[in-house]
Amino acid sequence: MAGNDAIKSKPIYNYLLVQTFLMAIALQGWSALYNNFAVNMAGLNGEQVGLVQSVREIPGFLSVTLIFLLAFISEMRLMSLCVVVIGFGVAFVGFFPSLTGIICCTLISSVGFHYAEAINQSLTLQHYSITESPIIIGVLRSVTAAASFGIGLALFLLADTVPYHGLFLLSGAGCVIGGIWGLTRKTITVPGMVQRKTFVLRKRYWLFYVMTLFSGARRQIFMVFSALLLIERFGFTLREMALLFLVNHLVNWVLNRFIGRAINSFGERRLLTVKYLVLMCIFAAYAFSESRIFVTLLYVAEQLFFNFTVAIRTFFQKVAVSDDIAPTMALGVTINHVAAVVVPFVGGVLWMYNYRLPFYMGMGFALCSVIAVQFIDRHIALGATAPAVDKT
Repeated sequence: MAGNDAIKSKPIYNYLLVQTFLMAIALQGWSALYNNFAVNMAGLNGEQVGLVQSVREIPGFLSVTLIFLLAFISEMRLMSLCVVVIGFGVAFVGFFPSLTGIICCTLISSVGFHYAEAINQSLTLQHYSITESPIIIGVLRSVTAAASFGIGLALFLLADTVPYHGLFLLSGAGCVIGGIWGLTRKTITVPGMVQRKTFVLRKRYWLFYVMTLFSGARRQIFMVFSALLLIERFGFTLREMALLFLVNHLVNWVLNRFIGRAINSFGERRLLTVKYLVLMCIFAAYAFSESRIFVTLLYVAEQLFFNFTVAIRTFFQKVAVSDDIAPTMALGVTINHVAAVVVPFVGGVLWMYNYRLPFYMGMGFALCSVIAVQFIDRHIALGATAPAVDKT
């Protein structure tokens, strides 16, 4: 309990809580509505859905440019501006039911999200210690799940009475207001900690880069093709998808707080090994299942194990030089999206030939991740003995 009190007493705590909550509302609103909107209103096929997702990830690929923006504006102020941008992009996508309109609005919200996410990760690791950070990350992910549950419930109740453009507007408006609130907050810094404002690429972080790359690739299989499987092959309606998201977020709301404690108790290597082995099985099951109930259970399980990804971030904190955190988090988002830009489009093309092929890709990414995470404990040990001024 004392640990929780120390975490909540940090000046940055309420700021991170509010911004994370409102970002989650906007982004979950987009995620819950997008696939049904794209298929039923805009008439997009599997290849076009994959194309939109690839375009959505392009700003993430460019997140490394965040490093240069931080030379002119504080991380907190830039994050709040990005939250406003997210809200605008989500709020207006429903008014443009076409491939071009969806791409344009998606790009706007995606620019805001990928910058804000990198800053959120950076601020968390700067303000909290290596034992506190898994706990606060778990808290923030629970807050995300709670916000997502709330907007999911609203969408479920309103799905038959409010048109798509009204639902998107509802999802984005609060994010705009929250970002404006964030701009009124005083900038909070960590005494004695100054982040580099230049590009950082170090040999000592190679395992973080590799795990982040495969994480980005695997995440796209879940975000794009798991949902597409439910809608196209099993005929899930908007209300059914909204209900499924509600179940996911309720489970995550309850369990996310325990993930940080599990990281502290069992370590990153064990948790990530379990995660990726389970995901290999889930992707294999997606490829061959003919049961509506079974794929629903797979979807909930996949979302739950997705949350273990935070262990990659806590691993990095244990091997990082403190002033590398902000630029490396920005670079990490970029690396994450090297694969994320390519996988949805390639997967969409493969989907048109055989819907099982993207899930075979996911199994391959999960296997590569299992191999990579076996180096974690050795890498942490080396990082602990490396000099703080190490430039490699």
